[in-house]
Amino acid sequence: MNAWLQAVLWVLMILVVMLANGSLIIYMLRKVLGAAHLRIGPQELGPAGIFQLIPDIIKLLTKEDRHPNNSDRWLYILAPIIIFLPVLVAFGFLPFGYRMVAADINMGIMMMIAFIALVPLGVFAAGWASHNKYSLIGAIRSIAATITYEIPLLLSVIPVVIMAGSLNLSEIVLAQANSIWFVIPALPSAIIFLICAQMETNQAPFDMTEAEGELVAGFSTEYSAMRFGFIFLAEFAGNFVLAGLAVTLFLGGWTLPGVDPATMGILAPVVFVIKTYAVIFLFMMVRGNFSRFRIDRLAQMGWKRMIPFTLVWTIVFAIGYRAFQLWQPSLGSLLTSVFGGGG
Repeated sequence: MNAWLQAVLWVLMILVVMLANGSLIIYMLRKVLGAAHLRIGPQELGPAGIFQLIPDIIKLLTKEDRHPNNSDRWLYILAPIIIFLPVLVAFGFLPFGYRMVAADINMGIMMMIAFIALVPLGVFAAGWASHNKYSLIGAIRSIAATITYEIPLLLSVIPVVIMAGSLNLSEIVLAQANSIWFVIPALPSAIIFLICAQMETNQAPFDMTEAEGELVAGFSTEYSAMRFGFIFLAEFAGNFVLAGLAVTLFLGGWTLPGVDPATMGILAPVVFVIKTYAVIFLFMMVRGNFSRFRIDRLAQMGWKRMIPFTLVWTIVFAIGYRAFQLWQPSLGSLLTSVFGGGG
């Protein structure tokens, strides 16, 4: 197949997945939070309220699309695109199955995190261009929290990379499939990663975009219609991307225990999506059951606890793993002589 045609097909497929994912997460969020808070979720329009999404989409498509007076017009228009495009590109690095990945490159995990890190630029552009002090304050607050937790997020990936010996996401998945002990030393990193991912996706209890004392929506206050829709489509897509990355790094990706990854075929993306939505469900339950942090407490936890702990854990893990590699032949010889020697 022509390389350009293949690239276009991958982009179209990713767009379809993003749209379907956004619709499903909206419905899922309403149902999960409704159950967690003992509230009535959407249940009138269609079976279990599944058709409620249709008028929501029509509303976004038909509302008046306007921009505030004295705003930076072009930056105001570009900001939702700047937020949306990095998440779209990050989708391309997720391996949905054996050789089922749009961009299977050696630096896949670094490229994916690098594109996710571009989202705060769009957030700041939206707040600045809106010519609204509350939008600007919300943008700065969101960026401050995001940058704080991007550092431990990146550091938490290092132990997995050390064990897999690769930055390629597909190879990391295969390394987990070949070792049943992979998840045990990676457990502290997984906990750190999930906490930081909750922050990166602007979900409670780490949602600093909207302050308790402001009846506004942070950096997106002045957006309406499909520009508003683009911002939140990117947010819901970001949920899937980071949950999918957590599955890829810590939960074996598309693989199943005892099953050859190369033989899973069409079952692989099904397994990957199920695991990813299980992590998204965990995000939603945390969001629905914990109260929001104050911004100063959030910053203190990030800079004074999360970053130092992650640095120490990464150093300890690297030293311990290297020592294990050096002593493994000696340990193997000792165990053989004690339990299997003399044969």
